[in-house]
Amino acid sequence: MVAGCVITDECTLAVSTERMWKVVFSGEDTAALPQACAGFIDAVDVEGDGGPGSVSTMTLSPAAAELAGSGVMRSRLVARDNAARVLKTEVLEGSKVSGQLKSQVAEVKLEAAGEGACVAKLRVELAAGYLDLLKMVEAYLVAHPAEYA
Repeated sequence: MVAGCVITDECTLAVSTERMWKVVFSGEDTAALPQACAGFIDAVDVEGDGGPGSVSTMTLSPAAAELAGSGVMRSRLVARDNAARVLKTEVLEGSKVSGQLKSQVAEVKLEAAGEGACVAKLRVELAAGYLDLLKMVEAYLVAHPAEYA
């Protein structure tokens, strides 16, 4: 991974690790996510056997596409550890800034948090391309000191 920026976050969910994993991350049922996120995700298609290297294409609803800046989000599976409940993907396209990044790798880990609850821990690595974008903005602002003052 090229040096860049790392973003971490976590949230507690009121469902078990097993149930959340099965719907979102297991790759067993591509209809589960659109069903659970009706009105946001219209479809999920997987190219490949579902293992590392497989590419998932998530088709967003028109309203979600407007928020995301794209109607399609594509990612490549880097690793899936069903026992540890860890999924690592590389975003290929779809976020508002994905075209500006050299790479964007997301890792999600689900941990049990008592009966019927879990904690989702997210770690996103943004490669130096993001910093290149900031440098472009910096150059513009330096060249135009009166703008956005």
